[in-house]
Amino acid sequence: LKQKDGLFLAFQPKYNLARDRLTGMEVLVRWIDPELGFVSPAEFIPIAERTGLIGSLGDWILHRACSQTAEWRNSGLGDLKVAVNLSAVQFRDPDLVTKVQSILAESGLDPAALELELTETMVMDDAEATETTLRALRDLGLSLAIDDFGTGYSSLAYLKAFPVQRIKIDKAFIDEINDRGEGGQIAQAVLSLSHSLGMEVTAEGVEHKAQVAALRRNRCDEIQGYFYAKPMKAAEFAAFVEERKRL
Repeated sequence: LKQKDGLFLAFQPKYNLARDRLTGMEVLVRWIDPELGFVSPAEFIPIAERTGLIGSLGDWILHRACSQTAEWRNSGLGDLKVAVNLSAVQFRDPDLVTKVQSILAESGLDPAALELELTETMVMDDAEATETTLRALRDLGLSLAIDDFGTGYSSLAYLKAFPVQRIKIDKAFIDEINDRGEGGQIAQAVLSLSHSLGMEVTAEGVEHKAQVAALRRNRCDEIQGYFYAKPMKAAEFAAFVEERKRL
């Protein structure tokens, strides 16, 4: 799985609300087929899972994401932190920690500049094995986040046993905040409980000014979504960051 197959990475900026500045990006994979054109991840990711390609695809994404981030940081673009989603297949790979360590060493990326995102269902599947893997990953110096929180079946009280630094609130709960900045009680509850457990919170899918204002009032740490920027190719992202630095 290489770029010549039509696969490429897109980068969505992430913003620190308190400091109102770009702090990094989440990496997303995109595919443009010569015949089919743009193919949605909702279509090709399940195919990759069924055909057993998801592991090699995930490894390729992680390697490219780390290499690109290291290149940007070394060139002076900024102290960017990259977030990469792990698939369930990757997370169950007994060689995961060794692979991540190898990719970090090969790319030259500071481990502190990498955040791995996992879903609730992945980490709750086998709590004992999960904790062992998470602690081994944390020992590498990177950080861990639970993605799409609230859509699975776990609880913050249970998650506090894991070495997780960040909770990402699913877009569905951000959408509940109306154009007057009202609503979003679930998002407020997740923010409050996460902070009480010493975790930071990222709100996904933020699209409107009223949502930003409500999240700021509730001390949300970080946001991402179309309100600031859509995912973009590497060259576009670099230009976007440079433009923000001049503002």
